[in-house]
Amino acid sequence: MDVLNIDNSATKEIPQISVIVPCYKQAEFLDECINSVIDQTFQNWECIIVDDGSPDNTEEVSKEWCKKDTRIKYYKKINEGLSKARNYGIGLAAGKYILPLDADDKIGRQYMELALPLFEENASVKIVYCRAELFGSMRGEWRLPEYSFKKLLMGNMIFCSAFFPKTEWERIGGYDINMKEGSEDWEFWINMLSNGGEVKRIESVQFFYRKKKISMVLDTIIYFEKNSNYICEKHVSVYDKIIGNHIILNAFKESKEYRLGKIILYLPRKIWNFIRKSK
Repeated sequence: MDVLNIDNSATKEIPQISVIVPCYKQAEFLDECINSVIDQTFQNWECIIVDDGSPDNTEEVSKEWCKKDTRIKYYKKINEGLSKARNYGIGLAAGKYILPLDADDKIGRQYMELALPLFEENASVKIVYCRAELFGSMRGEWRLPEYSFKKLLMGNMIFCSAFFPKTEWERIGGYDINMKEGSEDWEFWINMLSNGGEVKRIESVQFFYRKKKISMVLDTIIYFEKNSNYICEKHVSVYDKIIGNHIILNAFKESKEYRLGKIILYLPRKIWNFIRKSK
């Protein structure tokens, strides 16, 4: 494992926020991503780039950033997938709060400044996210349903770049490394919130999600039923408890469908089976 950790910083202050940036074959977008972190109005952060065995020039780009700003740290590991890369970076993080950020996305200038007080004002808050906008091959607001836990059980409306306390990651054991085909963030949120906790959304656009013609999201759609069935089985007691009260059926009547771009994701077979049994 290669580690670059240059220490010529002007401050020894412990960062409140750790931004975790896994990178695999995304070096061409990394400058734009890291620039959005550098540009934050809130400055007490660290940024951990995890090179997940990327065959491109991720190492070269990352080390240049480390030279420019000692809050940026670079670690290289063998390729083991997104969940392991995120867990690896979070394990090294010094911050109280974690913000995952994919190497091809970016954040708005005030995201940290607006998020932090929502945690500090209410100890029951576990997740803070925001409104989002698409860029790249598709542009415009990324319209997602408002959060409720019962709706979250049917489909994910919280993108991966949301803040959460590191202690919550520790409590639930991190991202599920068995989920190698997408939806790992969906399962992570369900796991974190299954015993309660509040979710807050910042009502301004502070996250920008890059849409590409060829994307891992396409694989996520292909594997959606497989992933969602795995999630249902892993959290069967949560689904059973809620289905017993007919909450999922009622929530589905309210929400009808979830949209990702122009593709509609309907309830997976496993959840429909729960609903049919509950009638």
